[in-house]
Amino acid sequence: MPGMAWAAILSVALPFAITFAAIRAILAWFGAFALDRPNERSLHERPVPRTGGIALLLGAATALPFGALELWRPLALALALAALSFADDLRGVPVTVRLAAHFGAAGLFAWYLLSPMHPVELALVILGVVWITNLYNFMDGADGLAGGMAVIGFGAYAIAAAVAGQASLAVTSAGLAAAGFAFLLHNFYPARLFLGDVGAIPLGFLAAALGLQGWRDDAWPLWFPLLVFGPFIGDATVTLLRRALRREPVWRAHREHYYQRLVRMGFGHRGTAAISYAAMLACAIAALAGRMLPGAGQLAAFGGTALALAFLALWVDLRWARHRRQGSGAA
Repeated sequence: MPGMAWAAILSVALPFAITFAAIRAILAWFGAFALDRPNERSLHERPVPRTGGIALLLGAATALPFGALELWRPLALALALAALSFADDLRGVPVTVRLAAHFGAAGLFAWYLLSPMHPVELALVILGVVWITNLYNFMDGADGLAGGMAVIGFGAYAIAAAVAGQASLAVTSAGLAAAGFAFLLHNFYPARLFLGDVGAIPLGFLAAALGLQGWRDDAWPLWFPLLVFGPFIGDATVTLLRRALRREPVWRAHREHYYQRLVRMGFGHRGTAAISYAAMLACAIAALAGRMLPGAGQLAAFGGTALALAFLALWVDLRWARHRRQGSGAA
């Protein structure tokens, strides 16, 4: 038991310490490397390094000796996506190449984890993994947002996996949450470092892949990861569906996500982060509390929390409509 306790402590402490140290080194040595320059989508006003994902992944990797190595397949695929995404951060990679890599990684993992499975069901799972992989990148646009989701989301995974006796999944998730917290200390407003695609894409992939792993291993029901990462999934999905219905190019940079509207309405990065963290924590707590309930209780936990998110979105929509009317009147 003491050995297990020390392993658990080190699997959290080392990822945090290594990520924190790596971030300091990146800021000191490569502060002007791979800058995220403001554009029509941005909410920041000055160039910010977007190499924080490298430090986060380095830190999370230190959890490998404590049991995370058993999940080497999703971790290796996430590393491959990180390498491609880093090339995209530096020079740009065609979207067709990136999507092909995302589908390839999702297909390999889903086929390994879930086969044999009906082809239609397998295709839907692959599409879901690709979507969550990309939406994490879509949502990485306000200070502290993606880092906070990493801490809360993977932290919920770690708690649920530990309770279910899935040590490898718990260690991997705890390492990601700890590394995410070290990153968040440098990403909270005013951010000195961004994740970049090198961090956001692997985190999105791991949110989906580890969620499927936990479902396959009976650590949680399938709805659990959807609710844990519900604030990100809901915001990105609703926003891009709206753009698609208006026949607007969904891949083009924009500032119409709910979190972007909150910042633009005057809540700022700190206020937006506070609202988002409250929603993330509510989803994580509801998912953790509801996962062991009977079927009706699980439905109530998922449905009730999803309804609360819908009301939060409606509140933002109404305030945004009033904000735009007042802006038009002032003009």
